[in-house]
Amino acid sequence: MERVIILGAGGRDFHNFNTFFRDNPLYKVIAFTATQVPYIENRTYPNELAGRFYPDGIPVYPEKKLPELIVENNVTIAVFSYSDVSYEEVMHRASIALANGVDFLLLGPDKTMIESKVTVISVCAVRTGCGKSVITRKLATIFKDKGIRVSVVRHPMVYGAFNPALRFSTIEEIDRGACTIEEREEFEHLVEKGITVYAGVDYEQVIRTAEVESEVIIWDGGNNDFPFIRPDMEIVLLDALRPGHETLYYPGEVNLRRGNLLIITKVNEAREKAMKKIRDNIFIVNPEAGVIEAPSVFSLDNPEMIEDKRVLVIEDGPSITHGGIPYGAGASASRGIASELVDPRAYAVGSIKEVYERFPHIGFVLPAMGYSERQIRELEETINNSDCDVVVVATPIDLRRIVRINKPTVRVTYDFDVDLTSLVDSIVREYIRKDV
Repeated sequence: MERVIILGAGGRDFHNFNTFFRDNPLYKVIAFTATQVPYIENRTYPNELAGRFYPDGIPVYPEKKLPELIVENNVTIAVFSYSDVSYEEVMHRASIALANGVDFLLLGPDKTMIESKVTVISVCAVRTGCGKSVITRKLATIFKDKGIRVSVVRHPMVYGAFNPALRFSTIEEIDRGACTIEEREEFEHLVEKGITVYAGVDYEQVIRTAEVESEVIIWDGGNNDFPFIRPDMEIVLLDALRPGHETLYYPGEVNLRRGNLLIITKVNEAREKAMKKIRDNIFIVNPEAGVIEAPSVFSLDNPEMIEDKRVLVIEDGPSITHGGIPYGAGASASRGIASELVDPRAYAVGSIKEVYERFPHIGFVLPAMGYSERQIRELEETINNSDCDVVVVATPIDLRRIVRINKPTVRVTYDFDVDLTSLVDSIVREYIRKDV
């Protein structure tokens, strides 16, 4: 029997266990390790999810304990199971495993994708922060307007309880689910459009539940992971502001090579040299894929409020942190109008201060971190400490519903100038309603 440790970040790790290891008597999973996301370690994956071979569940340790866990538990295989990681970082993890004498394993799509009874369209990316949520929302809304029963299945974000399957169709259900800011950013914008969102830990249950009320499921991928469900069509986003990243991060290049349709986002913000590099990489890696170029569209309500003002810009958290983006839509929309973007570092407290230490690439913006109630309150304190005239809220959700801000605020919303109606029409004809 192989003795296994699964390296994860509260998502792909549990899915890989459920689909490949849980009922496999040839393997014994000793532990999970956790990184990237705060507050997900020092827990136990419960017996009711771990299954009959794991009566006490499976412990989750910090990834820094990996070398000693390997030695103390006679581990034979380390399974890498998280995403949006540079090839250099992947091989550092591999080197730790190999130096301790064990195999280093990556599980592929064929062993981990679940088959669905309905049509599945996946929206994935080569990096965090490419704009998947915008494309998912556009597609889902068009399907809904055409009378197609559509739901969205979201990549897991297991920051709280280990819920096998979750369903959100109202804001009240999201509120009752005690969702983090990160979860709300993925759920609320869809629910507000009348789209039901599913997530959880056990995606066999998630998908079977979603199938009951769906003609089409849109898989909304997290980070740059590849889908948990086998798609009929794979849409993959590339970021025009990060040329070359499409072939430098795991498993972003996997998505690039698998994609049927590639959407290059933020093209109006990029230099032609960057666009050429991305187009060249597409030609080399996946020349058969269709390609769409999508310009960014920023909408700033009450722009007069920030004219010649010192502003604090709050951006989407994951995109700015492990997505590696120094700034986002808020800073882009504010430049040229505001007199100054205030540097939040001087006002950051607690875990927010630690975010800047961990991610020194961040520009003069505040990532909306909220993985726990305590962190949300520290975010609130950081905002209210800041010496600024106006706060620019550029998060996918209206952060003002959760955080009390003691200064004037304006909101930035973000979209792409791309019409996907003809794409949806072709999907309906080919996969859903053959007589259309």
